[in-house]
Amino acid sequence: MTKIRILCATLYTLLAVGANPLTANTLNVDNLLNMRSGDMRLVAIHTEPKAMVNTTFSDENDNTLNLSNYNGKVILLNLWATWCAPCRAEMPSLDAINKKISADKFEVVTIAVGRNSIPIMKQFFKENSITSLTLHRDPKMKLAASFGVRGLPATLILNPEGQEIARIQREADWFSQDAINLLEAIIQSYE
Repeated sequence: MTKIRILCATLYTLLAVGANPLTANTLNVDNLLNMRSGDMRLVAIHTEPKAMVNTTFSDENDNTLNLSNYNGKVILLNLWATWCAPCRAEMPSLDAINKKISADKFEVVTIAVGRNSIPIMKQFFKENSITSLTLHRDPKMKLAASFGVRGLPATLILNPEGQEIARIQREADWFSQDAINLLEAIIQSYE
């Protein structure tokens, strides 16, 4: 009986000081909402993470991938198309933020939705000096449909478990100080 009381007292103390592993590594949504400025004002931050999407997509060699390949990192998932002018406009900022933030904690994953040929995608990346992003495709738009994306560009932020925690469905400057501050705050919440 004494061991049970000690165990209960220890558990109570841990919970009282905030060491509950069930609430560790979670977003403080109110803080994130209050810190948004600039383009980031339009980022919708979810109060609860949305279920992970398991729909596959492909790389430039038509190898099948899944977002679970990126588990363990905060992912900035950008759905775009070569014919989409706002998508093309924001791509350099996505490349820049991917270079700035530590690759062991964060990664930008860009996926071209619909009919986008690899040669045209490569040409666009070359012309715009996009060097840190990998070519991915969702030719049948199944991944975009799984996320309920209705327009491009769409950028979703996924937690290290692959769950959607935020999104914006318009062009944004991802290398602005506002975006850097928001992304770094999200990454820190999962450390």
